Amino acid sequence: MKLTTTLIALIIGLNLVFAQTGNKMNKALIIVDIQNDYFQGGKAELVNPEIASKNAKLMLEYFRKNNLPVVHVQHIANYPNATFFVPDTKGAEIHSDVKPKETEQIVVKHYPNSFRETNLLEYLKSNKITDLVICGMQTHMCIDATTRAAKDLGFNCVLIGDACATKDLEINNVKVNADDVQTSFLSALNYYYSTVMTTEQYLNKEKLSH
Repeated sequence: MKLTTTLIALIIGLNLVFAQTGNKMNKALIIVDIQNDYFQGGKAELVNPEIASKNAKLMLEYFRKNNLPVVHVQHIANYPNATFFVPDTKGAEIHSDVKPKETEQIVVKHYPNSFRETNLLEYLKSNKITDLVICGMQTHMCIDATTRAAKDLGFNCVLIGDACATKDLEINNVKVNADDVQTSFLSALNYYYSTVMTTEQYLNKEKLSH
């Protein structure tokens, strides 16, 4: 009887380990367009990109430490007279804060939606990824387009808001400050397309779950 009880406990324990491992491995970090042109001296400088990139670095370190999949998305402009992310320029290179390792996946895109005409969906499906943790630049453009596309494709999305950056916008001669742009887009994405969290909130949640 004692042996049977021990075996049952062992089986339950193994099942829990496998379940936890499976859940972890079904998750991937997607880092979108954290590239030099968005930083000081670049061709398309954003507001406070350094803060976002440092938080993205913390996220990257966590995923690497836990051997979880990481995808780096890099935008390369493929149209005439492009003003930034021009091929073979320093500005188009991925920023040093989140520099990819040789073993990490890099997806090159030409549109705001990271899934459009790329191998991103194929890569995620082949690795049985169901949950995405997204961060990067610009919040109002490629982050918005990629997050919405990911949800529509059936992925569960967490968006790390303070690991994203945007810029001042303008419409009808009215300036919209970057802080307002950031708040508006994050609050819209938090309604249905994703769960928006800060870096600290996400990392603390992960600690409590282990």
